[in-house]
Amino acid sequence: AMDQLLVACHAQTLNLFVESFLRIVQKLLESTEPELQILATQSFVKFANIEEDTPSYHRRYDFFVSKFSSMCHSNHSDLGVRDSIRLAGIKGLQGVIRKTVSDDLVENIWKAQHMDKIVPSLLYNMQDSRYLEKEANSPEPEEEKNSPPSLAETCIRELVGRASFGHVRCVLKPVLKHLDHHDLWVPNQFAIHTFRIIMFSIQSQYSYAVVESLMNHLDENSKSSPKIRTSIADVLSKIIAIAAEESVGPSVLEIINSLLTHLRGSVDRERGSGGEERQYQDALINALGEFAAHLPDYQKIEIMMFIMSKVPYITGDHRKGNALLQQMLLKSLLTVGRRYHTVALNTTFPLSFLDPLMRMSLSSDSDMRILVQRILQTLLDRHSNTEKLLKPTVNVSELELVAEKCSRSDAIFLRKNSPDMFQCFLDGLEHDNNTVENIEAVYTTIALLIVEVACDDTLSDFLNLLLRIQDLALSANNNLPQAQRYNLHAVVASLLILLPHIVTISPLKDYSEKLVEERRSQNAGHLLPELLVHYDVRSPGPLDSLLVDKQMLAECMKAAGLDSAHVTPASMSHSYPETRTTTIY
Repeated sequence: AMDQLLVACHAQTLNLFVESFLRIVQKLLESTEPELQILATQSFVKFANIEEDTPSYHRRYDFFVSKFSSMCHSNHSDLGVRDSIRLAGIKGLQGVIRKTVSDDLVENIWKAQHMDKIVPSLLYNMQDSRYLEKEANSPEPEEEKNSPPSLAETCIRELVGRASFGHVRCVLKPVLKHLDHHDLWVPNQFAIHTFRIIMFSIQSQYSYAVVESLMNHLDENSKSSPKIRTSIADVLSKIIAIAAEESVGPSVLEIINSLLTHLRGSVDRERGSGGEERQYQDALINALGEFAAHLPDYQKIEIMMFIMSKVPYITGDHRKGNALLQQMLLKSLLTVGRRYHTVALNTTFPLSFLDPLMRMSLSSDSDMRILVQRILQTLLDRHSNTEKLLKPTVNVSELELVAEKCSRSDAIFLRKNSPDMFQCFLDGLEHDNNTVENIEAVYTTIALLIVEVACDDTLSDFLNLLLRIQDLALSANNNLPQAQRYNLHAVVASLLILLPHIVTISPLKDYSEKLVEERRSQNAGHLLPELLVHYDVRSPGPLDSLLVDKQMLAECMKAAGLDSAHVTPASMSHSYPETRTTTIY
């Protein structure tokens, strides 16, 4: 009868009746009888669905928020009754939200005193959801659709969707508190599920606020266990891609800077902890990569340059202290680089990025040098040839390489930067602590450069580089072990036979194949791939006839109608520190 009277009221007379109506609903809700509480809630929901012409400024909903929230936590012994009470509580909260959020002049439901009750009540019911344990695409049974978890999720979607920019954090703060207080970060399936709901429900232009709140929460948990921080970072990596599509301008670098700050802090902590901190670092790097993956390429270049500017260049006694930070930042750079699609080399490698990257390739740490080569390879490889060129080989025709004609801008880029780049490759090969993997990494980078930018204009540059690598292997002015010298000869042979495969020059192809056969026939297999750590060479004979001959290269160029005057292993100099100049005899 009361509900019928409510529906019959005209808009002008509704306010006269509502106060009495709500007092009766309140009395029923205060009853200990579940049936009366459910009926009262149904009446309140009907009232909430009525649109009023004028708001009632003096009307308060504190009691209803508190009562409906407590109903959401019902622990009635009868499971059916318990679910009915919880459903009624969630519907009641949904009614309060609908009645208040649309008008700023009525009671402010976004206040902490209300949100601290509403949000945890909804999350508490979502925790019991059975679908969290099932496959994402598995169908839900009919009864699940009207279950407390399902309705609570619908309600929180509606709440987040109605939040303006100023109110987003009012919802997020109790979410983070709830996850903290109930130890729901480890494992973090529920946290990921909750934040996905938030990210897909929130107005897209406000999604950055969610990422920012999670970042701040990471700051607040800086002294928490690595497992908790790793889980929070993992949640961040799962949702950050959604925010990336809406991020513009300064907000992009703010997010990257915040991630790098956390990474730096973790590196400092790791000096006194174990492997769990590494998992946290990997989670941060993964989050950074996921964020970058959804940005346009021009922003990825900015991010890579920004990360590179944060990498400390370590000299002298400070090497050990910052080596780990250096490694983590370069790993971050590699992660972003893998999401980037190179078009023109001069765009991908501006001087402000290429200079410090090549400087890092001269690090005294052999693992660091490999990491830098991996970054170069990732950015150079436009045709997915890296896997085919990981190890030196003279059987190039079997590799099925994909190559296109070198553009003029790429050729100009190489002619301009090859002296510095090639000198860095040479200095990198001259380190006596190089492993086979180090030498193979430099080979792969040079081979990719050949595939991408070798042409008539750049051929002489590459031939000069090969002659200089050969001279390095022969020089008496370095401390290279004999095995490394043999490795360098094998690298030269592999690159020499690759060049005419990319730039079709028959005389050069014939010469390179003849040289390989000569080495095989003279039992000089140690001068050919594969690269070994130890060689069993009983009586190495004279090398003269087995070496790459500068005069023969010049003749090959001349026979192809190309300028052979530039084929000379003239000294290359560059401006990077920590290099060693070697005199070639």
